[in-house]
Amino acid sequence: MDPVTGRVDRDGRLTEADPALLRLQEDAGSALGAPLALPQLAAVVRSAMKLGVPLSRSVIAASADQDLDLWVRAEPDAEGATLTIEGWKARPPAPPRLTLVGSEPEGADEGEVSSMSFTTDAELRIKALDERLAGRLGIEAGEAAGQPLTRIFVLIDDDDGMMPLLTAIGGRQDFQGQAARVRGGDESQRLLLDGKVIEARGKFAGYEIRISMEGGAEPAGVFDPALDEALRSPLDHIIAAADRIVDRSEGPLRSDYAAYAGDIAAAGRHLLSVIRSMTEQEAQQAAHVDLAKAASEAVALVQTRAEEQSVMIETVGMDGSVLAEGEERGTVQILVNLLGNAVRHSPHGGNIALIVERRDNMIAATVADEGPGIDEADQERIFERYERVGDAPGGIGLGLAISRRLARSMGGDILLQSAPGKGARFTLLLPAA
Repeated sequence: MDPVTGRVDRDGRLTEADPALLRLQEDAGSALGAPLALPQLAAVVRSAMKLGVPLSRSVIAASADQDLDLWVRAEPDAEGATLTIEGWKARPPAPPRLTLVGSEPEGADEGEVSSMSFTTDAELRIKALDERLAGRLGIEAGEAAGQPLTRIFVLIDDDDGMMPLLTAIGGRQDFQGQAARVRGGDESQRLLLDGKVIEARGKFAGYEIRISMEGGAEPAGVFDPALDEALRSPLDHIIAAADRIVDRSEGPLRSDYAAYAGDIAAAGRHLLSVIRSMTEQEAQQAAHVDLAKAASEAVALVQTRAEEQSVMIETVGMDGSVLAEGEERGTVQILVNLLGNAVRHSPHGGNIALIVERRDNMIAATVADEGPGIDEADQERIFERYERVGDAPGGIGLGLAISRRLARSMGGDILLQSAPGKGARFTLLLPAA
């Protein structure tokens, strides 16, 4: 098939499209002149326009009756971006299928898979819930609006104690596959939440969250090696391209654009580590983690958010390798949670220190902030699920609970030293390798 082309304006609207691209747009419930409705394509275009450089990615998009493997290239210019799609390989659809928000296929029964979505604000409060979706979930749409996400849904960690939503929100990133159930509902009805970041004026403004519901439980946990390879290849390309932008190897570039590219490369490497840890071969190997490397990766994932509050993150003891017993993906998630909390509670223009050091037979990573501190009476309570202290925006009361559980599953722990008015020092301890 010949390349398919289209044009997207600066506001994300599809202004020109070859017939094949227009059919995809219409299958997604949109039209020419409306916002580009395919999230995978829209993400490529948005990133290309934000960075001001051409981007190419392999994506999987869903039409009305099949999945499509596409190679997408977006080239930005003053008016928007030119979209070129090559490859265009069709394959049978894989569940869960995407459907229009608030709609279900005619004749669908309870055993079929449906998918609908809602949005949250930056503090994960539900902005609105479609009546049809609310009915399917067995809740009142009006009562859900304005409620924290965790008042309506119970988030479920996987066998390793992971929650994709927690890792994603620390770096203001998209997430996929967050298991959940409706609070007070049927505990056997398992949901999957996929979240896409919403931005307003260049800042994080919440998530569009798509819910997938299945009539039966899915098979547990073997990661398909073919999917592993399919994910690694485009990620390698993205990371390599981002590194070239950071190095300015293809010409001069504004420093803020180079910084954006550094964020992309860091997030890509984190995702690669997630993929590696999901393969059976990796799971069978001895679990060692370079705590200095994991700390550097966690800093990169929360750096953008820290810069928004003019908070500086200083690092100490991270010049060389510091090996501990543990799992890399879980360690990074813990540190992202601790750093995210520190940023959230830091004053504008404040400082955070991340210190990696050896303590006898343990390796410690301490996150110290200049926040309001925590009263001794609250220092154990905040490690319980859904518990929060203070009135800083954001946070859902899960990060510390999951972080301590992860740390203890790796033979370590999380300690806290704090007092009102004197900031807080959260320390991740793991056994030295």
